[in-house]
Amino acid sequence: MTDTVNLGLPCIEGSQAQKHVTHNDALRILDTLVQLAVLDRDLTTPPGSPSEGQRWIVKTGATGAWSGHVNAIAAWQDSAWQFSTPQSGWCAFVVDEGTLLLWNGTAWGDFFSTVTSIQNLAMLGVGTTADSTNRLSAKLNNTLFVAKTVAEGGDGNLRYKLSKESSSKTLSFLLQDNYSGRAEIGLTGDDDFHFKVSPDGTTWYEGIKIAAATGAVTFPNTTIAGGQLAGFRNLLINPHGRINQRAVAAAGLTNNTYGHDQWIGLTQSAGITPSTVSDAENGTPRMWRLSQANVTAQRMGYVQWIEGANCKYLRGKQVTLSGRINFSLNAAVRYAICEWTGTEDTPAGARDIVNSWTNATFTTGQFFKSATFNVLAVGSITPAAATLTDLTALTATVGNSANNLIVFIWTEGAAAQNATLAGALQLEQGAVATAREFLPYSTELTLCQRYCYVYKAQTGSAVAMILGGAVSTTLAAYSFCLPVQSRVPFTGLTVSAVAHFFCYDYIVGGPQNATAISLAAATLDVASLLVTVASGLTKGGFGSLNSQNASAQLIFTGAEI
Repeated sequence: MTDTVNLGLPCIEGSQAQKHVTHNDALRILDTLVQLAVLDRDLTTPPGSPSEGQRWIVKTGATGAWSGHVNAIAAWQDSAWQFSTPQSGWCAFVVDEGTLLLWNGTAWGDFFSTVTSIQNLAMLGVGTTADSTNRLSAKLNNTLFVAKTVAEGGDGNLRYKLSKESSSKTLSFLLQDNYSGRAEIGLTGDDDFHFKVSPDGTTWYEGIKIAAATGAVTFPNTTIAGGQLAGFRNLLINPHGRINQRAVAAAGLTNNTYGHDQWIGLTQSAGITPSTVSDAENGTPRMWRLSQANVTAQRMGYVQWIEGANCKYLRGKQVTLSGRINFSLNAAVRYAICEWTGTEDTPAGARDIVNSWTNATFTTGQFFKSATFNVLAVGSITPAAATLTDLTALTATVGNSANNLIVFIWTEGAAAQNATLAGALQLEQGAVATAREFLPYSTELTLCQRYCYVYKAQTGSAVAMILGGAVSTTLAAYSFCLPVQSRVPFTGLTVSAVAHFFCYDYIVGGPQNATAISLAAATLDVASLLVTVASGLTKGGFGSLNSQNASAQLIFTGAEI
């Protein structure tokens, strides 16, 4: 009687008696080997009480009834052991390990370690279930990729290759927190390399961008050391009130007039007092301060208009307002970023942006005025009384029609007499508030002198300030170069007191006390004065305008917004 080649099934001979015996033997072998699942592969001694049909793979070193049948399939059939010798390609599932084995002709090994190619799988899930969106899914704690060494036939390198269809598509790594996006790295919508983050999976901020064409690195939402890795990142001039050329007197800052350079005081009813706080704390060497000097409680604030030349490039971009304040009351302080869409640098009567101090709706036409003016963002903070406090950073997107940006900070409620509000603010490009910037004093002063120039005697009396000559015996003309080019030619002159000045004629001497001083003309670089005296000048003679005392000063105005 012969057996089949692959499974060793006994064949029935044509003239064989008791054919059912041979047939049943073949069925038993089929029952053993078809859908092969063994209980264990680690036994060397046959189990003492096997059940009918149970199967094992015989381990090396087997004894007893299993001796001589290493690697065979041992099946308990009809109260006896039946052994089947494996053939190359046989597979067996090991129940106690939950693994699938493959006989390679020499030994049993892990089925998947012998698979050298799996092609065109529609889905694959490792430790989880893949779906139509995530066709390759894995639920793991660690993943390892190792380069194939030269000794193994590789080149020792490991390179991941990911490709998208076209430039406008996205190729990225999306990092999630409980399936909500928090960071994304890759080619998102173009061929530049982007690094983005999100606080909620909906709103995204780009931190780093590397241009594919040039390799240039930019920080779209971070202005480190100013702008794009440069200086002057604070768009506000004199943000800490360090420069106070006018030195406005107590209660002398009335509504819609300049106090500290570049800062305009806005008041509800009466004048307030501007001053400067020195050494407020480590890291805050200066702060501007407003003191509510009126007996009747009132609201007050400071506003700065930013010249169009310094902010129009920000159209469509984000800006962030931050800072440090100290309010003597435990009460709300409001702050806002606004934009002017009217004629650039020409707010005219709209420089005072408050429509109604008592209106609690902080929009245009309500608290704010409405003509060619937009409120981009409003913030609020209630600090502890007389405590240095950081503003909660306020971010806004500049409109496409903005010609000037405006920063305003004010007391939301009426402040009692002697209440004070001090601040040091920063407005910068991007959605991130960076550390406050501090410029050298000379730089800060120069920036301010573009808009207002105060020419003052630096010492006592009889100091020659400006050179010129006599037009007549009673009139002299003096010209001098401005220290910095003004925004527009100065149109106004405020004199500390005419009595603080005298003319000195280098021919006949002097002094000839001034009786009148006026601005004759000005360009962006030069200012010319006319000074009247009672008599004593030599027509055509050379001379100088001198100070009578250290209080002498000339304030050139008209170049501010």
